[in-house]
Parts: sequence; C-alpha cells; structure tokens
Amino acid sequence: MNIVIWALQAILGLLYLAGGYYKASQCETLASQFPAIPSGGWLVFGVVEMIGAVLLIVPAATKWMPALTPAAAVVLAIETLIISGVYAGQSLTLSGENPLLWSAVMLLLVAFVAYGRYAVAPLA
Repeated sequence: MNIVIWALQAILGLLYLAGGYYKASQCETLASQFPAIPSGGWLVFGVVEMIGAVLLIVPAATKWMPALTPAAAVVLAIETLIISGVYAGQSLTLSGENPLLWSAVMLLLVAFVAYGRYAVAPLA
C-alpha cells in the first residue's frame, strides 16, 4: 500500500504543481471565466496548490517533518472542494471537458493520500 500512496503522491504533486502554476499565472483569465472568485483569489489558490504539491513529496521523501505530507493533502482536498463548488455554481464545460468531474477525481485521490498517510501507511 505504501508504494501505491507514494505513486499517488508523486502524480498528484506534479498535477497540483502544474495546476497551481496555471492558476497563479492565468489569474486574470480565470477571474473573467469564473467571476465568483476575483483574480487575487485565483492567485492565492495557485500559490496554495504549488506549496501543497511540494509538501506532498518533500517532507515524506526527506523524513523532515513528515506530518506535513498528510496535512498538505488535507489542505489540497479542502481547496479542491472549494474550486469544485465554483465549477458546480457555473455549470459549464471547458473545451468539451467537465472540470467538476476532474476536480472530483482529484479530491478522491488526494483524500486517499491524506487518509493513507494518517492511518494506513504513516511516515513517522
């Protein structure tokens, strides 16, 4: 199970890092597409995602404060839940894809990592 959780941490870390970079660098565009959140909000979400992505991997890999890894997963799950609410409120499809479905999958996976690192295969 530890290997599965590590693989998910690596994949989610890369996905959240890319998503966070996109949100932080395209905050004006996102604010016009989703007016419920101003551009500063998208910038904050992007920075939170990038920090969370790093904290999913680095503390676990270095054994330095490994409790930060499940905490980062919880924060990313909460942030993903908030973004999902924005997508649900907009009821839209971007480029033929449903962002709410993507967010739901990400939420389930990051919640599994949080649970796995707290209960199934803790690092400390």
